[in-house]
Amino acid sequence: MTSEGYVTSAETAAAPGGAAADGSSAKSAVPAGAAAWAPVAALTLGIAALVASEFLPASVLPAMASDVGVSEGTAGLAVAATAVAGAVTAPTIAVLLPRTDRRTVLIGLLAAAVLSNVVVAVTPNFPLLLAGRLLLGVAIAGFWSFALGAGTRAAPGRDHVVSTSLALGVSAATIIGVPLSSVLGDAVGWRPVFWSAAGLSVLALSAVAATLPPVPAQPEAGLGMLRQALANRRLMAGVGCIALVALGNFAAYPYIRLVIERNTAGSTAWLLLAWGVGGLAGNLAAGALARRLGLAVVAAPALLGVSLLMLATTTGLPAATVAIVVWGFGFNMVPVATQLWVTRAEPKRVESALSLQVTAFQAAITAGSAIGGAVVDGGGVRAALVVGTAAALAGSVGFGLLRGPRT
Repeated sequence: MTSEGYVTSAETAAAPGGAAADGSSAKSAVPAGAAAWAPVAALTLGIAALVASEFLPASVLPAMASDVGVSEGTAGLAVAATAVAGAVTAPTIAVLLPRTDRRTVLIGLLAAAVLSNVVVAVTPNFPLLLAGRLLLGVAIAGFWSFALGAGTRAAPGRDHVVSTSLALGVSAATIIGVPLSSVLGDAVGWRPVFWSAAGLSVLALSAVAATLPPVPAQPEAGLGMLRQALANRRLMAGVGCIALVALGNFAAYPYIRLVIERNTAGSTAWLLLAWGVGGLAGNLAAGALARRLGLAVVAAPALLGVSLLMLATTTGLPAATVAIVVWGFGFNMVPVATQLWVTRAEPKRVESALSLQVTAFQAAITAGSAIGGAVVDGGGVRAALVVGTAAALAGSVGFGLLRGPRT
């Protein structure tokens, strides 16, 4: 800490998570104390804007599909396309931009999100809409890959708090953004919803530009770093477990309304809210367990698996309420806990480790949704819950078999 109340990049590199966020020896200073949390808040707003944009089509799907002249099933590709683009982008963006200041990249990615939402808002046809959604996938994957490093540079030594804050952005988007967009879409149409998302993205871009200090890339960032991360067997085993857990969730989550209707009637809105509240608690719990990551990465998917099994084997409002809350709690522990886990498993190449975590999630969203859809069509929603249970518990067992990195 300097006498002016700033932390140098050398001090940042010495802090947990800080080395990966920077990796340079420059003596540039970043704000300390309360001022450090302004850029973290800006990054959280960016995550909220991106995630809200990602799931907007689900909120306005019928009207959007009708307007661009495709079936609702085809229009659902707007979400899948975003995930596919994200899975491709996450491991390659650092390779393509090895020495570009991460602040510049983050601002550029939010600009891409603005453009994506504008394109969707004005599109006359589905191909152009799909192109806009692909661009959003690039923005989401890149932002997730660099946001933790940028946040820990601003608030060195507090990577668990930064990770929890970013996850709270996801919770805000799913608890507030998605339901609100559905109401707005019904009231004024689906295109204004995407104009609103573009406006929120502009606000996030402005906040990041105003508050985030420079974030130099790691000198060795690029293909070599990615290859070294891929050679880390423990990291790759953990990434495989992350993919299993995310697949288990997304094999069932797209059909959560069907799940609720199978178990109870007339309580859909309240149970969706309960899922979100459970998710918010799960975010906070994962951050609190930052020093017990070995426990967190085993417990979170186990809770997810148990909740899906409860929903597959029981009926009635009380059991469904408990299971839905536990589902939200367990799954929303996963992004925070696994984000921190990969940074501990590969502390020298955190950008690459985080990009692989993002890739696992994005690929699992695509695969899980496809598998879940096929299973629901063939055997009903209960079968999808069983598939989700098996994948989540397999991920929990996998993490249990790994020797967790010391925290």
